[in-house]
Formats: sequence, C-alpha cells, structure tokens
Amino acid sequence: MKVEQIAVIGAGSMGHQIAMLGALAGFRTSLQDISNDSLAQAKDKLADIMDKWVAKNKISEADRNEAFSRLTFTTDLRDAASEADLVIEAVVEKLAVKREVFSKLDEIVPSYAILATNSSTIVSSLIADSTSRPGNVCNMHFFFPPLVMDCVEVVKGEHTTEETAAVAMEVCEQMNRTAVLLEKEISGFIANRILFAIQKEAMSLYEGGYADFKDIDKITKKALHHPIGPFELMDLSGIDVGYYVMQQQYEETKDPNDKPSKTLTEKVEAGELGRKTGKGFYTYDNKVRN
Repeated sequence: MKVEQIAVIGAGSMGHQIAMLGALAGFRTSLQDISNDSLAQAKDKLADIMDKWVAKNKISEADRNEAFSRLTFTTDLRDAASEADLVIEAVVEKLAVKREVFSKLDEIVPSYAILATNSSTIVSSLIADSTSRPGNVCNMHFFFPPLVMDCVEVVKGEHTTEETAAVAMEVCEQMNRTAVLLEKEISGFIANRILFAIQKEAMSLYEGGYADFKDIDKITKKALHHPIGPFELMDLSGIDVGYYVMQQQYEETKDPNDKPSKTLTEKVEAGELGRKTGKGFYTYDNKVRN
C-alpha cells in the first residue's frame, strides 16, 4: 500500500505540527478540527514556524510554499478523510472521544485506509473495536513538539496487521522521523512510562515538602543532566494533558496511585495549564505559541 494522502484529526498542539510534517514530506494533507478558531490559530502558528525555518535556512522559501500548497484546513470530517490513505487522530486524551472519532472515520474512509491514534498512553486495542477494520488500527505516537522531536513510537496491538505497522513505519521515515516499532502494546508505551515514573516521584517529593518544585527541577538538570526538569516539562506539554492521561490510567487500573495528584487537579481546576495559558508551576510573561 502506498500512502499519498493523509488526514490529521485535531488541530491542537500536536495535530497541526503532525499535519505539517506530512505536507513537508510530500503528502497531500488535510487538517481537520471542529473549531474554525483552532484551525485559524494552527495556520498562523505553522506560518510563523515555517517563516522562522526559512530565515534560519532550514528550508527554502519554495519548499515552505509547496508544503502549504499541499496542506488544507477544514471543519468537515468527510472532506478531510474521505480519500485519505492514512488518518492520524490527535484529539483530546479521552478514550470515549477517540472511540467516537474512530467510529465516524470508519464510515468515511476507504476500506483500505489505516487509522492511527497519536495517543500518548491509550493503546489502540481499546479503540480498534469501534471500527470494522481492527487490523488497520495502530498507535503512531509522535512526541511534543512534532516538528522538533525526532521519534515516533509505532505500536502494534494483537489486532494490528504486519502491513499496517510496516506502512506506519514507512510514513514516519518519509516524514524524516525515527520510528521505533513496539511489537506488544502497553499503556504509556516506552518513553512515557519512564517519564511518568519520574514525574510521579517528583510530584510526591514536592507534595511531601522535601523540596520546592524549582529545586527539584534544578537537581534533575544539574545532577542527572536532563535538559529540562519534570515540572518545567509538565508546563511545556500542558498540565491538562498529564491530568487526562492519569485519569485514563486510573480508569484502566483502578489503582489509587494512578489518580491525578492533588496539585495537578488544583492546577487544572484553576486553568493554570502551563505555558499555553501563561501560568502553570511557573509564570510566563506571555503565552508561548507552540
């Protein structure tokens, strides 16, 4: 199977950059979102990023313009996906929402199309049975921000065919991303299971009063040589993202240790979601545009 057209569902911090990766790689790409405002913001953000790339000679002006000529923006799911060979879902990290999206896509896309979820933790076996093509369903987990991070976890469930996994790997290669195939699925996959363990311990130490979050970040960077501390990373990724991930994990395991911490819950309820809102654990002078 040859992928020529890609649809990305969800124009948030992940989706719009995944869509641009597709367009830069030469795929005809549609970016769909239910919100016109989100699509407008996505277009502005991508224009800003690509202009900076041109200024830094990372790409030529012609390559920038060609990529945008291959990229369309729409609120209509059918317009975005009816001719897609591959759909990458990048909506909110809630299982019920993802299952609804996949069910709708199943009625729209060609019979051979691959349906991939960019979920950072939810395994595709929890989604595949909402479609009539479980063999064509897999995880393609890009890392934030996709235009910078050179890694994609391609995850096979027991339902996923070898061809589906192979095509997903090939698309990542065409996007100039290093893809790693996980032959067996597990919630959180590899990178995030390691990362969440660090963040959970950091939060426990902070809430236990052992050190301020700024000092925990400082120790992590100075002693462990991490480029960014766990609280800085939560702000960068979005505190709400981590909150929803932990909620989903708790729904799956029913283990109280997997529940979002008191601090995360309070941050989400206060709307202090990190860089994107101007305040999280840290305060930012201006909202940072991804």
